Amino acid sequence: MKDHALAWFGGHLSGPERVVSALAPLAVLLVYTLVAAALYVRRARQGRAFEDADAEQRRGGLTTPGIRRFFAWMLRPLWLPLARSRFPPDVITTLSMAIALAAGAGVAAGRFGLGGWLYLGAGLLDFLDGRVARATGRTSPAGAALDSILDRYVESAFLMGLCWYYRQSWALAAGLFALSGSLFVPYVRARGEALGLSLKERGFMQRAERVVVLGAGTALSPVLEVLLAPGNPHPPHRLALGALVVLAVTSQITALERFIGLRRELNGETASPWKVARHIKSALANALATLVDGAVAAVLFYVASAHPGFATSLGCVAGAAVSFAVSRVWAFEVKGGALVAQMARYAFGSATTLGLNAGGVVLLCELGLPFAVAWVATRAVVFATWSYPIQRDFVFGAWLTAPGEPRGR
Repeated sequence: MKDHALAWFGGHLSGPERVVSALAPLAVLLVYTLVAAALYVRRARQGRAFEDADAEQRRGGLTTPGIRRFFAWMLRPLWLPLARSRFPPDVITTLSMAIALAAGAGVAAGRFGLGGWLYLGAGLLDFLDGRVARATGRTSPAGAALDSILDRYVESAFLMGLCWYYRQSWALAAGLFALSGSLFVPYVRARGEALGLSLKERGFMQRAERVVVLGAGTALSPVLEVLLAPGNPHPPHRLALGALVVLAVTSQITALERFIGLRRELNGETASPWKVARHIKSALANALATLVDGAVAAVLFYVASAHPGFATSLGCVAGAAVSFAVSRVWAFEVKGGALVAQMARYAFGSATTLGLNAGGVVLLCELGLPFAVAWVATRAVVFATWSYPIQRDFVFGAWLTAPGEPRGR
């Protein structure tokens, strides 16, 4: 028994043992959930429906109030005894940090089953500390600050462990994107709250969802690896990798959604159908211009063997002419104003866009990326951060009017 325990913690397990070690906690959890669900339904049918203020107050995410109420009721056997014994919630918070460090070390060493379940345990403790604090009336700004800050360390510790494991793979980039996204999501919320705005209801990939997706994907990944790569000493852990990519994308989307909501509320803007349509039409106009741009650049680079910077520059010139015409007439529907002034502003925007695109492509090519990949990546970044904002707010901004407003401001 002792040798088997040492083998389990050390990772020296056979394929079937790896499967059992990954699925055993899941089996226990499923049995507990099914029993709890049966008792919960019986309670509801008896007219004793469980009410929970925290579950009702929480908004956003992928869960419903009903699911959150059931989850809170299901975990009552864990947090009620702690609350009745006046257990200090801060100790639960710091313990979650210790377990997360162990989870990060586990996945860094390749023990994905152990690390994933430990990370889910750390997330469970994060739920319990808040429950105990509220049930015992010991909520405080100091406790909230400790909980919020250690939550960031908990997520970072686990993601850093994954990044270490994938340090020689492209998956490292996904881990770094997930790490930055998991930090930006709560930061934008905190910044909004500092300005008097609540953003906690915005976004579908909130902390609980991030913990479940990444923790479950990591914990169960050894099962798939035993089937696909039983003899690989450093398996890719495809299920964990998929969860990491999902988290990398969705956390950035959630952070961006909160950021856009923050900007709109601070500026007093509303997402009117007219503005949404303008965004879509501008994107389509620039997509057409990009096709022209890309065709010219590709011919020059692949056929004429031109320098990447030169090919990108001439492509930008051709695309700019198309973009100005289509954006002015169709996307922004500018029917008045000084054409020469608009052309002068657009020339400035196009010249700077050209420089940014050419420089970005050259830089990425020097880093070893293929020209096509470098071109697409650079164009996407420059459009989102410079091309579209300068067209909307500088080139055509003075002549833009919403329906019903007088033109030619």
